Amino acid sequence: MVVQELSDEQLNRVFRALADATRRDIVRRTLNAEVSISDLAADYDMSFAAVQKHVAALQTAGLVSKIARGRERLVRGQPERLRHITQTLSAFEDIWRQRIERLDDFLADEAPS
Repeated sequence: MVVQELSDEQLNRVFRALADATRRDIVRRTLNAEVSISDLAADYDMSFAAVQKHVAALQTAGLVSKIARGRERLVRGQPERLRHITQTLSAFEDIWRQRIERLDDFLADEAPS
């Protein structure tokens, strides 16, 4: 499987967006179904405008998309972006695991016999 790598700026936007608990909750809720911004706002102790700003940050990061349906604005999670992030983190994990294995091998070779 060929995976398009995300740029450093894209990764920064994603991680900044996911650093906030409300945004993580919005992503979680919108992965299961489209949710209106009004419905999202009803569940948080903040203004409608504040929820809109959270959604905008998530949209900029590519974690959600916003769809106009009549007068409503629906938010839909973007699982493909999350897959890219998961694969990026897995690649980092692989790099560190390889480094640890090389260090283990080096230390085993240096151990007194």
